[in-house]
Amino acid sequence: MLRIAVPNKGSLAEPAAEMLREAGYRGRRDHRELVLVDTDNEVEFFYLRPRDIAVYVGSGTLDVGITGRDLMLDSGSPAQEVLPLGFGRSTFHYAAPDHDLPDGRAGLAGKRIATSFPGLVQADLARHDITAEVVRLDGAVETAVTLGVADLIADVVETGTTLRQAGLAICGDPILQSEAVLIRRQDSPSKAAIDVLARRIQGVLTAQRYVMMDYDIRADLVEQAVGLTPGLESPTVSPLHDEAYVAVRSMVPREQTNRLMDSLYELGARAILVTEISACRL
Repeated sequence: MLRIAVPNKGSLAEPAAEMLREAGYRGRRDHRELVLVDTDNEVEFFYLRPRDIAVYVGSGTLDVGITGRDLMLDSGSPAQEVLPLGFGRSTFHYAAPDHDLPDGRAGLAGKRIATSFPGLVQADLARHDITAEVVRLDGAVETAVTLGVADLIADVVETGTTLRQAGLAICGDPILQSEAVLIRRQDSPSKAAIDVLARRIQGVLTAQRYVMMDYDIRADLVEQAVGLTPGLESPTVSPLHDEAYVAVRSMVPREQTNRLMDSLYELGARAILVTEISACRL
């Protein structure tokens, strides 16, 4: 039975649970439930703190897990990313008082850096051959400079509003671009069940990014039309009762739907229909 670690709380919990439900796995009904057995799919789910998931997976106690890339790398555990999941995106930056910004990474040397992700920061400093003091704090770190325990911070930056309120500004390039990821132990043997899980999740991701578009077009314009909607491999082109027309079906990127419909209509396509894709295998 495949053993999967799932976030029990936080911003990753609900999107992860929804993705697994869309992939055909059983979901828990009670948020207090910490272990769930899905006998139909031969899977056992363990609901854990997101920060702990990489440790359990890296140790081999659990086969795979869903957590943040930032949490996986910060843990230092021997886990590796299998598949990015497209939600829970965040960016990590250094931030310092706006009147005393360091000059790039070199300006961090000898500084005190407060963060809730010491593993990430230490790894970044090591990559740039910089020696600095990393001050580990739990929770919000924006006040660390004001309270005198650090010279700058390293933290998640979204809009930057919280930083500005604390008199801080972003400095240098991002430390990391993070998002939710499917992970497994680096040296774990291959398992067919993990491949099935990854394919199912990839199918959900594809269904979220694409829609199915159908339209009728004159046969002499079909090459121009499929140039607009080439599909993932090749569109389906079917003859109609009127031999002058064909029906075309193709997967198209969701965000391009209306632009493509406009272009196809101008070309002469009619009966342009768009339908959702609930699941797929590519």
